[in-house]
Amino acid sequence: MKLAKRVASLTPSTTLAITAKAKELKAAGYDVIGLGAGEPDFNTPQHIIDAAVKAMNEGHTKYTPSGGLPALKTEIIKKFAKDQQLQYEPSEIIVCVGAKHALYTLFQVILDEGDEVIIPTPYWVSYPEQVKLAGGVPVYVEGLEKNEFKITPEQLKAAITERTKAVIINSPSNPTGMIYTEEELKALGEVCLEHDILIVSDEIYEKLVYGNAKHVSIAQLSPELKAQTIIINGLSKSHSMTGWRIGYAAGNKEIIKAMTDLASHSTSNPTSIAQYAAIAAYSGPQEPVEEMRQAFEERLNIIYEKLVQIPGFTCVKPQGAFYLFPNVREAARMAGYDTVDGFVAALLEEANVALVPGSGFGAPDNVRLSYATSLDVLEKAVERIKQFMENKLQRA
Repeated sequence: MKLAKRVASLTPSTTLAITAKAKELKAAGYDVIGLGAGEPDFNTPQHIIDAAVKAMNEGHTKYTPSGGLPALKTEIIKKFAKDQQLQYEPSEIIVCVGAKHALYTLFQVILDEGDEVIIPTPYWVSYPEQVKLAGGVPVYVEGLEKNEFKITPEQLKAAITERTKAVIINSPSNPTGMIYTEEELKALGEVCLEHDILIVSDEIYEKLVYGNAKHVSIAQLSPELKAQTIIINGLSKSHSMTGWRIGYAAGNKEIIKAMTDLASHSTSNPTSIAQYAAIAAYSGPQEPVEEMRQAFEERLNIIYEKLVQIPGFTCVKPQGAFYLFPNVREAARMAGYDTVDGFVAALLEEANVALVPGSGFGAPDNVRLSYATSLDVLEKAVERIKQFMENKLQRA
């Protein structure tokens, strides 16, 4: 049977491909260190797990409203008021099966065939594919490394056409860990308001911010920008709940209603038990969130200093999320490889360290290294990479 064109054009996930190869080597008995993970290595906090068990024992195992439990929407609204001083109504919130599902559903309801979505590079791997699945056209704007991988208002303006429907802003960013400042967001927002472009603000890493950096939502900068923005968020990264699949979108109630109507015909509703867990996540103690953040920051500070000492590696220090995104073009050349993808493949085969090539994120000179694993493992991985480079240089 011939597959539909919408799936035939999809690009396989680079992250999943490297993970599959790492698992294959592990199964063959090799001591592989995988640094491709996009999830915290901590278990979900106990009070959240307990809330899920309680919900099951109390019989909360049935369908819920398609847009999410009213009680969970209430907690999300409280969270926005506390963290961003943003006021939302229940009709402006939809709970989805993860933030990825929120993004997918959003693009399905706002894009017609040929509509363009501006995607800054480096980008999270699913943005372009979701846009294409909705009949849209990804338009890439390069976030230059010298500008901390962030796009400028001038770049944004130059990319706008009569078909531009939306722009994606991911801050803190996956894969770079970079954060837009309030001033930078204001400047980008002015361009979006001038050209009536919807802002899709992916804030899934908002709780993972380090040093003196601060997360700011573009929606909190003015009432006009709030009206022009759909915020995407969830509990996967902040509360280590990747497998629970609870995310949400907040914004224009007509868009949210359309998303809810579509969800009613696709997922019916997010998992009831996971929603009760999410209520506990937002209403309960937040100390575990801060403990995880501090652990990530400690790892970042230690591993970053070791990584930049490796020959051919340069790296802008991240401000958030849990990824390092070093430029390894020179390292690949020094080791005798024409491409970074080839360098990454050799690193896995010969040093048993799995990194994700930046080509999957629209940045072919870089690699993504997740520090969402123990410090011991990270130090061991960096030592292997260093030894790999030293061995290659000795042979050159």
